[in-house]
Amino acid sequence: MADQHAQSGEDKRPSETPAIRWEELPEGPVLVLLDQTRLPAEEVELVCTDASALVEAIGSLAVRGAPLLGIAGAYGVALAAARGFDVEDAANALAGARPTAVNLSVGVRRAKAAYEEETAKSGDPAQGARAALAAARQLHREDAEASARMAEHGLALLDELLPGGGHRVLTHCNTGSLVSGGEGTAFAVALAGHRAGRLRRLWVDETRPLLQGARLTAYEAARNGMAYTLLTDNAAGSLFAAGEVDAVLIGADRIAADGSVANKVGSYPLAVLARYHHVPFIVVAPVTTVDLETPDGASIEVEQRPGFEVTEVMASQAPVTGAGTGTPVAPLGTQAYNPAFDVTPPELVTAIVTEEGVVSPVTADALAGLRGKVAGAGEVV
Repeated sequence: MADQHAQSGEDKRPSETPAIRWEELPEGPVLVLLDQTRLPAEEVELVCTDASALVEAIGSLAVRGAPLLGIAGAYGVALAAARGFDVEDAANALAGARPTAVNLSVGVRRAKAAYEEETAKSGDPAQGARAALAAARQLHREDAEASARMAEHGLALLDELLPGGGHRVLTHCNTGSLVSGGEGTAFAVALAGHRAGRLRRLWVDETRPLLQGARLTAYEAARNGMAYTLLTDNAAGSLFAAGEVDAVLIGADRIAADGSVANKVGSYPLAVLARYHHVPFIVVAPVTTVDLETPDGASIEVEQRPGFEVTEVMASQAPVTGAGTGTPVAPLGTQAYNPAFDVTPPELVTAIVTEEGVVSPVTADALAGLRGKVAGAGEVV
């Protein structure tokens, strides 16, 4: 079950209203989410009391972004365990809520493994629930730390590729604190550049059809005092042609073993434009986004979203309910092609920036070594 309550968004930075938090109430623990479907008009929090409410929030994009989905999945398992629900059923439902985002299933598995190990050892499901929560909190902390390291590595790479500063960076979708336990992935790199005085302009793709760039990235850029400009997705080509883009920075929802990158639909065309115009195309993502069990881009399951997201315009202050309650912009009965993601082949990716360093050129061997190093440090994969 999910409830919602509003907070004033006046004069707040995004980090002051966290994208996700665990709260202990007298009637039991809850998971509190900042409802991203209501931004930027208002900051409204959803209160989830069970995994099914969290699954609904994930499907509606109230909570989204690969790293944050991993954190949410782990907390969802902990919530089910703490409230006495079937952990196996909750884990299965959560892991399948958004199939392209591999971090979601990684977070679910990690908390579930902690629950099962402790329950088997102690014979006490309550102790298992505490172990699951500890695993979720640890993942949350690790993601914040990874975000800071990605920002450092990414800015160093930009400075290496583009000496002299004054970077003009194009980004797509939303990759800031709304998708992370920290300050984000690609957006965190741009923010680091801004703080260092080396970001000249952040070009923000609006990111149709749900406008995560316009609603969310512009919201975060404005709150951080960054120099940014919003553009329609199909205006990006003219920016490249005019020589106004120095680099492209995007996130990722899944990186296959060969280096193919699944990200918000519209990323692949930017990679093609970047290659033609000799502009670096850089992917910023935590190591948990690398999925060695998916061999190549063709093997990535791409989520298909409802057609009404394309045929109707949703008001930013109204939640995405899945019922198609927006303003029609196409004739009744129009069929829509609405993949949530597209896949960019590794040969179009200049570099992948992770918390463990930069992978360039992007090869299967380099990614396997990266994942092997993390797994060797004890990560559940």
